[in-house]
Amino acid sequence: MDFLSSNSQLLMEKSMSYLWAKQAAILDNIANAETPEYKAKVVTFEESIRTQLEEAASRPQGAGKAVRDILEDSGFTVFEAQEQTRMDDNGINVTSEMTEMIRNAYQQQYLYQAINKHYGLLRMAVRGQ
Repeated sequence: MDFLSSNSQLLMEKSMSYLWAKQAAILDNIANAETPEYKAKVVTFEESIRTQLEEAASRPQGAGKAVRDILEDSGFTVFEAQEQTRMDDNGINVTSEMTEMIRNAYQQQYLYQAINKHYGLLRMAVRGQ
């Protein structure tokens, strides 16, 4: 298997795309916290890909290819939440959005470190150390 496009690398790439989309949705939510009838945006990724990966892993033959196909084709979903927290039908709770933004930033930082480690191993192999 190619080290540059391994399943773990593909999963890290998909995770990074998801975290960027989630950060954008959170920032949109915070920016529109005072807009009447604005519905909070929510980005989902984990549940759909977890279900697909568990199904692929249960296959006795060709599980590796099935996992790779899922990682290459999977995406995330952005949808509007249906909950309302105020009388003006605005569904934004700024405190929870700020908390989620910080949590997302920590996840991004961890992912950057994982990607850096992944390519550090590749650099070490190329140098022959």
